[in-house]
Amino acid sequence: MRDTQFSSRVITWQKAHGRHDLPWQNTRDPYAIWVSEIMLQQTQVTAVIGYYANFMRSFPTIEALANATQEQVLQHWSGLGYYSRARNLHNAAQTIVDEHDGVFPQDFEVVQTLSGIGRSTAAAIVSFAFNQIQTILDGNVKRVLARHFLIEGWTGSPKIEKHLWQLAESLLPEKDMVAYTQGLMDLGATICTRSKPKCDQCPLNNTCLAYAQNRTKDLPTPKPRKAIPQKYTTMLVILQGNEVLLEKRPPSGIWGGLWSLPEIDMQAIATEVVATRFGLHAEAEEPLALVQHVFTHFKLEILPQPLRLISKPSQLNDPNMVWLPVEDAIGAALPTPVRNILLNLNQ
Repeated sequence: MRDTQFSSRVITWQKAHGRHDLPWQNTRDPYAIWVSEIMLQQTQVTAVIGYYANFMRSFPTIEALANATQEQVLQHWSGLGYYSRARNLHNAAQTIVDEHDGVFPQDFEVVQTLSGIGRSTAAAIVSFAFNQIQTILDGNVKRVLARHFLIEGWTGSPKIEKHLWQLAESLLPEKDMVAYTQGLMDLGATICTRSKPKCDQCPLNNTCLAYAQNRTKDLPTPKPRKAIPQKYTTMLVILQGNEVLLEKRPPSGIWGGLWSLPEIDMQAIATEVVATRFGLHAEAEEPLALVQHVFTHFKLEILPQPLRLISKPSQLNDPNMVWLPVEDAIGAALPTPVRNILLNLNQ
């Protein structure tokens, strides 16, 4: 099969059967496309749609995003996960304003220098916004190529990934880049899915080697499994009337820049920590139900420990700490498990 046949089939299929009504489609605005591509990294379309609409309402332009505070950006991202994406998006918007007069750059290499934008994301942006001929290689595309061309080996390994980039470049069409790029995404998301692929509906099924050899279940080769570490923490739910104490996390790392509940080691005595660390006197109440949260590289078990203040504290002078009514705290820029703890507290 000639390379042009692969791309032409994808393009023809996308125009007839692909997705055409997603909120970030049918636009050439690089900002709107960029926001959607960052949100879609490691996140399902259905989860992104609502966040995308709210985000674009609050930050309709690159300049609006650049002028926002990081906390405002994180608040709009709260619950979507992988918060470094939001911090990078905010930082890149400021770079575009400072170094590119607020205009999203068209140069493919320059786009890749912006925070949080790698080669595949940059390719998607310039393909959709500027009709440039650049190939994407996200997880969906890797799966389509691995199955169609019977490529064995974990697609995240440097050797296999290099081969996939070369293959993807050889398949690029000379025109219809928007339809081709969207078609690859749509095929991986709706037809060539991780489990139960709809091979009978695939426009590439008569040339797909995995389908011919009944090996779609085997490919792509799974990532070598490693034991996922289990970590434990206690989160302090320090209450004063209907207010709860929140503490801002460090700007980088897990949940960087978000508001959260103060954490202590599970072996520590909560009342003693509260007294020495915050200068507060409190009585411990019965712990709430354990909360399990899974990150990419480890599992976290959280013990929420409520404490009720005995006496009213003096005014907080620490900008990284704040008392908020529980109802207001729930709407702040919080990690999902922390919001769930507070929601259960209100029930």
